[in-house]
This record gives sequence, structure tokens and C-alpha cells, in this order.
Amino acid sequence: MKRIVTVGAVVLATVALSGCSLLRGSDGALPAPSSPPATTASPTPSDTATPDGESAADLLEASANPRTPTPAPTEAAAPAPTLTPIPAGTVLAQGDVASPKGSIHFHFRMVANGDDTFTAQYSGVTSTLPVPIGVGLFDLSRKVGDGLTYRGVGDHTLGGPTSTAVAANVPLSGSGVDPSHLGTLVTYSAAAPGQDVPVEIAADKVLAVTSVRWSVPARQTNVHPKDAGARANATGSVTATTAGGAPKSYTVAPDDLIGDVAARFGITVRALVWLNEGVQVFGEDQHLYEGTSLNLDPLGR
Repeated sequence: MKRIVTVGAVVLATVALSGCSLLRGSDGALPAPSSPPATTASPTPSDTATPDGESAADLLEASANPRTPTPAPTEAAAPAPTLTPIPAGTVLAQGDVASPKGSIHFHFRMVANGDDTFTAQYSGVTSTLPVPIGVGLFDLSRKVGDGLTYRGVGDHTLGGPTSTAVAANVPLSGSGVDPSHLGTLVTYSAAAPGQDVPVEIAADKVLAVTSVRWSVPARQTNVHPKDAGARANATGSVTATTAGGAPKSYTVAPDDLIGDVAARFGITVRALVWLNEGVQVFGEDQHLYEGTSLNLDPLGR
């Protein structure tokens, strides 16, 4: 029976992977220990150089005072993966919303919380419509009059019908560590389903569409995947790249092992798990599930 394991960043950061093929050769086998070279007895040490360039006297001294071997590098020796946070309170975007007929007005700001999360702040909200209004952020643009089947990231009902200012701070859960892909703010009708109102302000009808122009500061990371090409147990495909040409996503192939995939991109297993929270493996060698899409972009977490 296959044993399924959910990889945790903390576990992989502190222990070596059992069976991980980072220690295996190109044929998947562990290297065999080499036998010591045969030697001939010498009655007395001399300064005659050995084939390795050391004299017999040097070797005798070394055997009397053996050196402590240098430990092999491990996952634990690698630095923890990091991405510098955006300082709390940094305003990343702001603007004003006005519906085409002037029925709705309000101001918005997108603010960093300092911990890779963000908040949408709405203020000065006025509406003369006889229905509540809601807001949500989208990757793709919408059109006034469209009907929504999904209300976007940070979906929130601002209230109404009212002409009184309403302020709201809304967490942008699901935005990722870089919210700039959310380029459209949609204001929609939050009327109750089946409420008797004109069709243009019926439930989930788009009332206003506003472009969000983000200004996200450059961020620093110590995780920089580079594709060294397919290798044994890491034969999947890079399916997207960043604007700078770095690998952005990878699709797992049959027999891929998490250690070999990490090695292919020059990062630690700990970093690969950091990029893909909740990634699953199975078996003693920690196979990845075929067809899984792995993120390789620190800003895509």
C-alpha cells in the first residue's frame, strides 16, 4: 500500500529525506563504497612522495593525528527561504469610483499589512440606488450590465440604500503575496435574489468597473529557481515563465521525486515546499503526484 505524506515545511527543513534521490547517481542507485588501495609494507618511513603527492612520513603523522571529517552539507545547513515583506501601512493603490449615471461614489485604498496580507479600505461611500451595493476585485475586466457568478477577491457589501458615508476595511483573502494581478474593482448590485427591482440593478448586476493601478515595491528573496533541464526523476515540463524568463510553474511527470525536482531547479526541498504549501508526496522515496502543478515563483505563493 502506498503511504501518502503531506509535506510540511518545518519537517523538511530539519530532517534529511529518507530515500531522497539527491544522494543517488544518474541511474538511481546509491554509490558503492570504494575499497582501500592495496599497500606494501615498508620497513621504515621515508620522505619519498606517494602518488598522491604526500610523503610516507606525512601519512604516518596524519594517521597518528586524524583530522575530523568535514560534515556533508544538508538541508538544515541551507538558509530558510525568505521574501521581504512590504512595510505595514504602505498604500499600494488608490482611486475613486463613480458609476456611469453618477448614482454611486466612493474612494478606495489598497494597503499592505506588513505580513504578506493586504486590506482594501473604502470611504466616502454614497449611493442613491434602492439596493445595497457590493465590491470585489478581479484579475480580468468586466462590463457594466454583466451578471456575476463569482463576486471576486475581497467581496464585501458596502450597504445601502443610503446616501450616508460608509467606511469599511476588507481583508483581501486569496490575493496572494502580490495583489497586483487584481486589476479591476467591480461594484455590483447586492439586491436580494428575486427582489422586485429593475433588471439593470438586479442581484449581481455590474454597476461600475474601475481599473486599479498598483504600485508594489520591489521585493527581495533568496529563492531563485533556474531550470537545469530534465533529469532522472525530474522529467516534467516548465509550463510558464516570469517576465524575466525564470521558471514560474512546473507540471509533475511520472516517477518525479521531490528531491530531484528541487535539485533540477537549484533549490532545496524546503524552498520547494515553501513555494507550494500543502504539496503532497507518497512512498519512501517521496514521489510527487503526476500532473500536479508546482509554483516556482516566490511572488506567486
